[in-house]
Amino acid sequence: MLMPILQVNSEDMPPYAIVCGDPARAQRIAEKLEEARELAFSREYRTFVGKYKGTELAVVSHGVGSPGAAVCFEELIRAGVQTLIRVGTAGSYSSDHPAGSLIVSTAAVRAEGLTHQLVPPGYPAVADHEVVQALYEEAVAGGGTVKKGITVTMDVFFAGVEEIPHARYKQAGVLAVEMEIAALYVIASLRGARAGAIVALDGYADADLAAEYDPHTDVVSLAVEREIEAALRAVHKLAGAAV
Repeated sequence: MLMPILQVNSEDMPPYAIVCGDPARAQRIAEKLEEARELAFSREYRTFVGKYKGTELAVVSHGVGSPGAAVCFEELIRAGVQTLIRVGTAGSYSSDHPAGSLIVSTAAVRAEGLTHQLVPPGYPAVADHEVVQALYEEAVAGGGTVKKGITVTMDVFFAGVEEIPHARYKQAGVLAVEMEIAALYVIASLRGARAGAIVALDGYADADLAAEYDPHTDVVSLAVEREIEAALRAVHKLAGAAV
């Protein structure tokens, strides 16, 4: 069956997928796979399949923001994907977690709009605990600063008239902010799939973005490489545990 937006056939999709925002990052991940091939590049959705140490998986980009990403997650699950891991970047809420640190998201605050049109306000956005544990173990094994905890998903990036409530979430112990994880967790829960996410911190969320934000440093690039490797190893571990 052809997925109308991703433009991939369900017959080609394995049970595991790594998802990321940037189509170029999807290609970067796919280059680490054996027998990698590109299935489709439709809008922001670029899809590859291949093998990592014999484990079949897909790598798919979902663009920026929850609504567009939700389309990707929904179609992947409809195509037969059972486990989804997001590999992305996020803004830090703590000086203890500077740029270059990795965060494994155990749950996400639903501070975006998409999930509020899917489920009631009290519905949680929670990762699968087995996926979280595999990601955390593999990230720690890769070295560097690694934490696990709650992230927040927002729609807004640049400030307008209204104040972005970073201080509120920082006070509540949230570790980082990004734009898609809550959608991933809610959709996975609704559709009977499992999901997890790991993000590389690329700066501080409450900094003056115009003056201070630079996600293209060597420190961030190395952190993204570490999280990619952790996600690939986690997929292989989860697949082995399922045998």
